[in-house]
Amino acid sequence: MKISVLGCGRWGSFIGWYLVNTGHNVIQWGTEGNYSFDVLKNTGRNEYVELDKRIDLTPNLEYAVNSSDIIIISISAQGLRSFMKRVTAFDVSNKKFILCMKGVEAETGKRLSEVMVESGISADNVAVWVGPGHIQAFTKGYPNCMVIDSTNKDLVKFLADNLRGELIRFYYGDDIIGSEIGAAAKNVMGIAAGMLDGCGYTTLKGPLMARGAREVARLIKAMGGNELSAYGLCHLGDYETTLFSEYSNNRRFGEKYVKGEHFEKLAEGVSTTKALKALGEKYNVDLPITNAVYAILYDKKEPMKVLLSLFSRSIKKEF
Repeated sequence: MKISVLGCGRWGSFIGWYLVNTGHNVIQWGTEGNYSFDVLKNTGRNEYVELDKRIDLTPNLEYAVNSSDIIIISISAQGLRSFMKRVTAFDVSNKKFILCMKGVEAETGKRLSEVMVESGISADNVAVWVGPGHIQAFTKGYPNCMVIDSTNKDLVKFLADNLRGELIRFYYGDDIIGSEIGAAAKNVMGIAAGMLDGCGYTTLKGPLMARGAREVARLIKAMGGNELSAYGLCHLGDYETTLFSEYSNNRRFGEKYVKGEHFEKLAEGVSTTKALKALGEKYNVDLPITNAVYAILYDKKEPMKVLLSLFSRSIKKEF
């Protein structure tokens, strides 16, 4: 297939690399003058992948949008709404969009597929690509499993069947609410895990995993999704890459934050923490881990005191 990938940062550049190596024709778009685009254009690689010569790298958004029927977007979650104003300046009525990004819009609490619909894209033409995996492992040949989800089940099957390769086995998703909320929320848990690492309480990541998945399951159910999605690939299945891996931006951000060190890369969980806290209040769901991370990041509470308070709450049943 001919596929346009909008975004050439960490995940965008990997997706282009992955798709061209599974036999697809790829157009990779980025903004001229932006570091991610310029480093690929000028050096033919970034710190993650080498730019395959078969990839058509372009700064021309109109060309990228008009040239393919399938468009993958991989940018910062918080920039999606404004970016879609640029994309919808062109005729996208028959385009299929895949969001390969994890987050919730901080200012509105909207899932990213909802942002797409509010931007004028039919829900039947929107899918999400979520699940575990690190580029550094993929490019070394280590496979993983991921999920394609949408309200359009025919689109889910078409994309999962046609995008699979030796590195990625796709599962058919059937709960887009759970897939999106679970994928976004795992980044918040990743920050919490990093904070525990930074404070020297790595042993508490076991309880964090158990309680974190249950916390997110309650929120997914309250929002109308299937609470079991929290225990699938979109959330609990992604904990190894998010709560433990040296490559996890969110875990590394949390660790550096409690140590008073600066982290330069994007940690989507920071904005997602704010969005999830608001969703918990809206749906009257108790989110103790999310609220603890919020208190540390936004209210500037003392990290160790807040984190340890999670494990000294009143005794209650496990589930």
